[in-house]
Amino acid sequence: MDNRNIKLAHNVVNNSINLKEGDNLLVEVIGEDGLDLANEIINQAKKIHATPTLNLIKYGQLKNFLINATNSEIIEYGKKDFSRMKKMQAYIGISAPKSDNSLEGVSQEKLEIYNKYYTALVHLEQRVKHTKWCILRYPNQYFANKNNMTLDEAKDFYYNVCNVDYNKMKNEMEPLKKLMNKTDKVHIIAPETDLSFSIRGIPAEKYYGTFNIPDGEVATCPIKNSVNGYITYNTKTKYNDIIFENIRFDFIDGKIVKATAKENTKELNDILDVDEGARYIGEFAFGLNPYINNTMCDTLFDEKINGSFHFTPGMALEESDNGNRSAIHWDIVKILRKEFGGGEIYFDNILIMKDGNFVLEELKGLNAKNLI
Repeated sequence: MDNRNIKLAHNVVNNSINLKEGDNLLVEVIGEDGLDLANEIINQAKKIHATPTLNLIKYGQLKNFLINATNSEIIEYGKKDFSRMKKMQAYIGISAPKSDNSLEGVSQEKLEIYNKYYTALVHLEQRVKHTKWCILRYPNQYFANKNNMTLDEAKDFYYNVCNVDYNKMKNEMEPLKKLMNKTDKVHIIAPETDLSFSIRGIPAEKYYGTFNIPDGEVATCPIKNSVNGYITYNTKTKYNDIIFENIRFDFIDGKIVKATAKENTKELNDILDVDEGARYIGEFAFGLNPYINNTMCDTLFDEKINGSFHFTPGMALEESDNGNRSAIHWDIVKILRKEFGGGEIYFDNILIMKDGNFVLEELKGLNAKNLI
């Protein structure tokens, strides 16, 4: 057992989900790797007399099920796992794919049914709102290859970003949270981006290893109908196993009225048409992890890129709720650091970030060099 796994498991069990004696914990491994971390999590859960359950989901089996299942069978699958999730006080999910296209071959219609009647029901409605939860990746060979690293380099990177000093990050986040809570107007100017919206009255929240590992963001949400202008994202992103690049959204009174991408524009609009809420924004957040510098086309890492923000179509977070409801929650990232084209963010006409660095004195502790 890698000692770094022991440290990570301890942090997840005791800090991220604050597991207590008697809690029911679902440990879910999606993929074929990560069992050593899952077993260590289970061992540590048992030490505090919680009740862990292990669930293994292999991507190949899930893909075959979705291809061959009827819509009603997918709906029943969601109901079954929803019932199990309702019995849980805590959840830890470890994802270890071996491909960028783990569900390739599943029709768009089936994926939409799965997202609506499984993912939205089991995870967005039940797990996110009613359990103490944390999700992680696992550094397997695919993770290494995807990021042009050896396996040893990938593991070093992974444990650096996952075992960052979250207590220090938590303290440095507080001034930003307070500033966001008293801000009305936000204006973002960057290449191919001119975006204005209000966050007045929407609570901001700090995320420092409590829901995601790796972590590092401060998030709020626009007032639903306040978003106007346009944004062009400069990172790749994946949804339904489709990779999108150079996504541009045009907004009028909160709604995405036009959506384009370098490729797959039809598929992009199919996702946004899954329900009414998918064309409205459910999150605005700053990425703050000092060890994550570039896109990996993996939301769990990309949304924490230092010097970035994400602007999320779909379901609003419970902690920062603008009332928007949707079967999707898609964190798409724009990096503002100078090497990515730069950009500026203003709060109530005051410049707070330029080229990915906070410029207000009380926020400078969040700049990457000060968090390492």
